[in-house]
Amino acid sequence: MAFSPRARVLLLAGSILLGLTALVWYLSSRPRSTPVTPIDQPPTTTAELSPPPNDAGGATGANADTPTPEASPSVAPSPSVNGATQTSPTPAASAQDGHAANSNVAGLIIPVAGIRPEQLQDTYTQSRSEGRTHNAIDIMAARNTPVVAAADGTIIKLFQSERGGITLYQLATDNRTVYYYAHLERYADGVVENRFARRGELLGYVGDSGNAGKDNCHLHFSIWLVTDPKRFWDGENINPYPLLTKR
Repeated sequence: MAFSPRARVLLLAGSILLGLTALVWYLSSRPRSTPVTPIDQPPTTTAELSPPPNDAGGATGANADTPTPEASPSVAPSPSVNGATQTSPTPAASAQDGHAANSNVAGLIIPVAGIRPEQLQDTYTQSRSEGRTHNAIDIMAARNTPVVAAADGTIIKLFQSERGGITLYQLATDNRTVYYYAHLERYADGVVENRFARRGELLGYVGDSGNAGKDNCHLHFSIWLVTDPKRFWDGENINPYPLLTKR
């Protein structure tokens, strides 16, 4: 059956309109992707660590929100204090919880300058007030002794904690392992959030801030593994002692 020229034009226009309608419906029904927050960007709000059952802080949960400072520009790395001299072959992992072999904890250096392995004491399981367990080790040293990065990693949080005092959180290159430094006297010059720190690089200085006790100068050092780097305060603790003493 023959169509008139006008009928053919109307039929063609209807076909085009039907095709455009179908295309618009298809595009509008597709699921939209969710932007991914970069791992080295702290979330818009973070939480003060409730002490891993100890006097400073740790990976056991949150009890107070704190605002996240604006990201600071990157700074050229400062000279290492003892990174080269403390480098040693990577030992077999032997963390108490059995996860060290799958994390970035092998080959750590002692994060306090001048401290030897035989000077460390295993205080990981010691009890603390309110029925808590330490879940960290205290590295005793004189005030203002340099504190250095135990491993390579990004400084993800600088935080003033009621218990931990002046604290620093570092996320290792595996995006799983968090190193926590507490009771600092102060940060080193140029230490800012989102900066990458090499093993042995100066981070700060030993002090007695927080609830360490007046003149009880030491570094509270703890390690934990996280499943979500954006929740860097929430993880499973590892005993640093055998990793730092290579036992």
